[in-house]
Amino acid sequence: MRVALGQFAAANNWQDNLEIVLDLVRRASAAGCDLLVLPEGILARDIADPEIVRKAAQPLNGPFMSALLEGSAALDLAIAFCLHVPSEGSGRVFNTHVVLRKGQIVASYRKLHLYDAFAAQESEHVAPGDLVPDLIEIAGLKVGLMTCYDVRFPELARYHAIQGADVLILPAAWVRGPGKEHHWETLVTARALENTCYVVAVGECGPRNIGASMVVDPLGVVTHRAGSQPTLILAELDPEGIARARADLPVLKNRRFGLAMLEAALHDAKGD
Repeated sequence: MRVALGQFAAANNWQDNLEIVLDLVRRASAAGCDLLVLPEGILARDIADPEIVRKAAQPLNGPFMSALLEGSAALDLAIAFCLHVPSEGSGRVFNTHVVLRKGQIVASYRKLHLYDAFAAQESEHVAPGDLVPDLIEIAGLKVGLMTCYDVRFPELARYHAIQGADVLILPAAWVRGPGKEHHWETLVTARALENTCYVVAVGECGPRNIGASMVVDPLGVVTHRAGSQPTLILAELDPEGIARARADLPVLKNRRFGLAMLEAALHDAKGD
C-alpha cells in the first residue's frame, strides 16, 4: 500500500480548507497513492473560538463533503479525515472520521473517546459515538479507524488487530503542551508495536497543534516523520513486513485475553 500523509493547518472557514484538501488529493493521486490520510477537524479551526466546531459543523451531504466527493470521484484513492457533523436534538456535534473512495463514503466512525483532559473539555460541544467501526480494505490490506484521543486507550487498537487489521489510521489534532510531543510519539509507537500493525497518524499543525505526523511500522520503528509545518509525506506499507513482524513477535497469538473481554471493555468505555 502506498500512503500519503497530508499535514496542514486548518483555516477558520471550510472553503479555504477545501482548496487545501483538493490540492493534497491531486498530489497524492498523481504520486500513485492508494490512501491519503488527513488531520482531525478539517472543516474549521479558530483557537480564539472554542465553539467553532459547532458553528462550522456540516452534515455528510453538506457543501464541503459534496465538493470533495465530486472532486475525487474519478480518482482511485481512498481519503480519510475527520470533520464535525451536527447531532440532531443534542445541541452538540459528532467528531466523525470518514473514508471516501470513488465519490462514495465507504466508512464513517463517530469518535468514542472525547478529549476531556489537560483542561480541555471536548464533550462540551461534541457528543461521543457508541459504535466500534468495522475494518475496511484498501489495496489488499485491512484498515482500522481511530481518532486522536482514542490512541490513549489501547482497547480499540487491540480490538481492530484481533479482527485482522494490518494498518491503523489516526487523524488527529494533538494539542501543544508540556510533554505532549513525547506522549504522541510514545502512544502511536506503542499501538503499532503491541499489535504488530502499521500506524499512520496524521496531526494538524499550526499555532494550536503539534503536527508531527508519522508512520510507525509493526515493530515500533518510526519510518516517516513530519515536523511542525504543512507537508505531504509519501510512504510504502509492506505486507511482507507485517507477516515477518508477526512471525518474529507473535503477540496476537500469545495473548490471553479473548475478544469477548475486549468487547466488554469497549462497551464500558462508551461515552467516557
